Amino acid sequence: MESIFTLLHVVMAIIKFSSTNGTFCSLQGQPVYPQLSMEGDIIIGGIFPFHRTWELTEVSYMVKPSPLKCMSLDFRSFQFSQSLLFAVEEINNSSSLLPGVSLGYKLYDTCSSTPMGVRMAMALINGNENSNLNEQCTKPAQVQAIIGETHSPVSMAIANSVGSFSFPVMSHYSTCECLSDKKKYPSFLRTVPSDYYQSRALAEMVKHFGWTWVGGIRRDDEYGNSGMAAFIEAAEQLGVCLEYSLPFFRTYSQEKVLRIIQQIKSSTSRVIVAFVTYWDLEILLDVFYQHNITGYQWVGTEGWISDSTVSRLDKHKILQGAIGLAIPKTKVTGLKDFILDINPLQSAGSAIFNEFWEALFNCKYTVQNHSEDTTVCTGQEKLSEMDNEFTDMSLMPIFSNVYKAVYAIAHTLHNLLGCTQTCPTKKQPDPLTFLEQLKRVHFKTKDGEEVYFDKNGDPVAKYEIINWQTVEDHHEFVTVGFYDSSSLAHNRLAIKMASIVWVQYTNQVPVSVCSESCPPGTRKAVQKGKPICCFDCIPCAEGEISNMTDSIKCEQCYQDFWSNSHKNECVKKEIEFLSYEETMGILLTAVSITGTFLTIIITIIFFRYKNTPIVKANNSELSFLLLFSLALCFLCSLTFIGQPSEWSCMLRHTAFGITFVLCISCVLGKTIVVLMAFRATLPGSNVMKWFGPPQQRLSVLAFTLIQVLICVLWLTTSPPFPFKNLKHYKEKIILECQLGSAIGFWAVLGYIGLLALLCFILAFLARKLPDKFNEAKFITFSMLIFCAVWITFIPAYVSSPGKFTVAVEIFAILASSFGLLFCIFLPKCYTIILKPEKNTKKQIMGKVPVN
Repeated sequence: MESIFTLLHVVMAIIKFSSTNGTFCSLQGQPVYPQLSMEGDIIIGGIFPFHRTWELTEVSYMVKPSPLKCMSLDFRSFQFSQSLLFAVEEINNSSSLLPGVSLGYKLYDTCSSTPMGVRMAMALINGNENSNLNEQCTKPAQVQAIIGETHSPVSMAIANSVGSFSFPVMSHYSTCECLSDKKKYPSFLRTVPSDYYQSRALAEMVKHFGWTWVGGIRRDDEYGNSGMAAFIEAAEQLGVCLEYSLPFFRTYSQEKVLRIIQQIKSSTSRVIVAFVTYWDLEILLDVFYQHNITGYQWVGTEGWISDSTVSRLDKHKILQGAIGLAIPKTKVTGLKDFILDINPLQSAGSAIFNEFWEALFNCKYTVQNHSEDTTVCTGQEKLSEMDNEFTDMSLMPIFSNVYKAVYAIAHTLHNLLGCTQTCPTKKQPDPLTFLEQLKRVHFKTKDGEEVYFDKNGDPVAKYEIINWQTVEDHHEFVTVGFYDSSSLAHNRLAIKMASIVWVQYTNQVPVSVCSESCPPGTRKAVQKGKPICCFDCIPCAEGEISNMTDSIKCEQCYQDFWSNSHKNECVKKEIEFLSYEETMGILLTAVSITGTFLTIIITIIFFRYKNTPIVKANNSELSFLLLFSLALCFLCSLTFIGQPSEWSCMLRHTAFGITFVLCISCVLGKTIVVLMAFRATLPGSNVMKWFGPPQQRLSVLAFTLIQVLICVLWLTTSPPFPFKNLKHYKEKIILECQLGSAIGFWAVLGYIGLLALLCFILAFLARKLPDKFNEAKFITFSMLIFCAVWITFIPAYVSSPGKFTVAVEIFAILASSFGLLFCIFLPKCYTIILKPEKNTKKQIMGKVPVN
């Protein structure tokens, strides 16, 4: 085809070159004549497929091929031509538009053939229907502009042929997106929207209905291939996948058609997007019925969705429930009556009129060799009694497009000729000037419709959404929505869902997906080797969520949040710490307070009996200091309960370390006193003067100050601080006190352990001293309990999770405190309260005779 176009360009260039040299032109080949014509001052050309096909003949390459013999009259093209005739007649009768200038027309037949279309375009430009020889070549084009062709492939060939000469071509029905390319088709304009917008509108509509897995059938030419490619591009951007895209042409062999059938039968999608024309469906509908391809939801383009011819062909209701885009209905006053008045056709072209009449009324003018069933045409048949394709006005929006194309040409001429009350000249403008003015034309029709073109020569894209609904055994086209490309993205598509009747007469939207939607809490994982619409639903991992359907990834929750059981919401993590409100906290608090009260009671008893021998003999000053330190030990355990804060973290460890050192220092002092007292009883011993009350106080103070110094260094270098532990439990936050400096912590514990070990050794050495009431034994037992508790504390502390770490530490504090309290003071209290007769100096010194 490209070689034909190149050859035509060369021929046109030769003609132009010859004209500049004053040479003459002569027609080579057979002349062609218009099917319909009328003379006028300025002629408008028209190219329509008056016939659908042509007779196929074998080419032998031995003789010159005969001209195409056109077959199968197409009534739609006669309707289009009537629309052109109506517009021309209106303009010629108008006193405001082109006054004094008459428009004529020449309409040619392409037979739906691309080469024939190009030939007719050349005829309109050069006037080669004229067979006179040796005419001057330097003459203007025969027509001002060409209206047509109906089908995109033919329009492309025509526009490509005449575009180099800036000759305007304006189509009423060629929607291929490719024709918007002004580099390739610089002189092409149209009054029908481009498939660029239709493809996107179809994709948005398919997405709106939730169909993500669809099939496609396309006409195997530029219209179908380009339209489907644009649809696929737009659909992929919206997350819609095509399971298949099958080409079809009416000349396909039976084998190719059967392959299409098998592909559809083996598919899983239930929606078919069809970029075809009504001619294609004439063949496909019968084939689908033969192979029982029913129950599919069809989505159609404006090429067939509102065509009543297709609805009449769909006898088996295969397309029932189809939905698609159609050119919006428009009103052109008087056009319908004009189309149904066939007298203008008869006067404009008698050659084709007889053929038209015979096809319209199914009769024959020629009676020779006709069968008995043949009806003879009388010429008196009434169109009002007919109900066929010609009387059907369902394509009125397309008729209106022809009407608007003629008026666009007329308004452009009106502006270029400078018409006011009358046109001062009837001279035909040159093509380039006319084309530039035509691109900028802007007017309103008599019925108020605004007409103008964008930079690509396209009108504003607006569509009605049509639904096929069956009423009394025939299809009706019901408008269920609207699409306006000039609106904002979220307002372009408006659909009345409740008004739609779907395939198989249901009110439920059909489902057509490769994989069911992934619910919140899961994410999509594309199946290997398949389109993105085929996927598995993978549950989100712990700590991740997806809160929307068909999420492509799971979002990580913030650190303080955790995913719920459904993995669709981040919830605040449970904060864990040893609280006063929980059972463990209440029990430990109760035990701590109980220990404090016991310590106070023992202190009161000792104070009440401070002058008794047993209290005096046990160093009452150190005893009271020990009781005070034990009370502090019980109370310091309370600082470990409750939500950690900066002050509580620093207080709990330092208070614990200092009070326990004070406590152990007192016990150590009492142990040394016992040892020194035994030494003092030996003859000549003077040891007690070296460890009297001042030395005892000083030793306790010195041991305690060392711990205070360790704590001060710990707090100044790296003190404990509140910390959110997010690692131990994923689903909860442990509020704990971070040690800061681990060395400081273990130095505090180590120092306590060192004093306790020293105390235990000394008490162990003094356990068998010959005293009636040997306090060293009780100190030994208390230190044994103390060391055992804190030795077992270390592994328990390290291995305990969360709040149990704090509970273990509190338990160790309370257990060791109770051990000291009970082992050292309980025997004495027993003697003071229950055995007062033993609370004498003789009993304590062991001088009571044994009975």
